[in-house]
Amino acid sequence: MEYRLLGRSGLKVSTITMGTMTFGGVGWAKTVGDLGVKEAKKLVDMCIDAGVNLLDTADVYSQGASEEILGEIIGGPRKDGVLIATKARFPMGPGVNDTGSSRQHLIQACEASLKRMKTDVIDLYQLHEWDGQTPLEETMEALDTLVRQGKVRYIGCSNFSGWHIMKALGVSERDRRERFVSQQIHYTLEARDAENELVPISIDQGLGILVWSPIAGGLLSGKHRRNQATPEGTRQFAGWTEPPIRDENRLWNIVDTLVEIAEGRGVSAAQVALAWLIGRKGVTSVIIGGRTKAQFKDNLASAELKLTDEERKRLDDISLPPLMYPYWHQRNTASDRLSEADLSLIGPHLTK
Repeated sequence: MEYRLLGRSGLKVSTITMGTMTFGGVGWAKTVGDLGVKEAKKLVDMCIDAGVNLLDTADVYSQGASEEILGEIIGGPRKDGVLIATKARFPMGPGVNDTGSSRQHLIQACEASLKRMKTDVIDLYQLHEWDGQTPLEETMEALDTLVRQGKVRYIGCSNFSGWHIMKALGVSERDRRERFVSQQIHYTLEARDAENELVPISIDQGLGILVWSPIAGGLLSGKHRRNQATPEGTRQFAGWTEPPIRDENRLWNIVDTLVEIAEGRGVSAAQVALAWLIGRKGVTSVIIGGRTKAQFKDNLASAELKLTDEERKRLDDISLPPLMYPYWHQRNTASDRLSEADLSLIGPHLTK
């Protein structure tokens, strides 16, 4: 297992993070999984034994049940340097202040998460989603307070747009508050939207990237194929709608290429998709989830899979989206003055 620095921090995390959205099975999360303590512990132990040192959850996963199960498994003194990441922002009660990124909600949510997970500190506390109604000055001050109180060690965000992140970083710098060390985003071979703003921002501003749903909810696992029925037992069979597929033919072209490369290497398509992501510029760690040992065993193996330059080029080319404005204009007129962050997006288009 490889370990990488998380953004500009001194914290090293494994290139594979364990996701725990399959723990609990309460409400909407039941579609994803409903593992109890006994089943979940086997998977946690398996990941830790493989070298995974970061476990990711959120208070909204099964309305706190995921955190509670994680607390039953690793609460108290941590073994083997295990790190916990969780998130807050979504509704956790019926009250008008039981949601959002206000000081009121974040401090209350953090204390509730600490209690559920039976720990005195959260290693990475992340804003789960943007809150356009709470001033960022209030949000960043609340997160800064949690760090200074010793309840949180590092802070991050998730599902922010580019301008949201830059505004938050600007507030942190101006007010001398703790700044984000990472962002958790959706980023796959099929959905490369993050390359427009989020990846360049991470490279330029020194943010680590944690990738959620790195095989697109199973769509890139090789189980789903062109002109075939959706397999029973999958999220898609149960009606899961993330991520949205805007070009089905492009998806199947990507899957076909993944399967061809995987068969040539004697591995799964999921491993190839994960290895592609782990090797992308700016990516720190990919978050894997599942309900069975077989799923985790397969995904964990991607940490050791090194794709060749030719394999990467095939995947890059088949999945490369067109440049949006102003990037196509920058390719045409500013190629002599592009930064490393600019080139992470525009570079592959300069020879086309």
